[in-house]
Amino acid sequence: MIWSSFHEFILMHGYGGYVWGSFGLTALLMVLEFRQLRKINQSIFSENLPS
Repeated sequence: MIWSSFHEFILMHGYGGYVWGSFGLTALLMVLEFRQLRKINQSIFSENLPS
């Protein structure tokens, strides 16, 4: 697809809300998963440290 302006690219012939919404949701879920994995990893290592 070729767009004549940046605004048309963002709108994507009326499907922009679905496209950009899905990109945003995917990015958010990836960030949340990364944070959760870091939290789990830190808790595992803190349990194994000698007191």
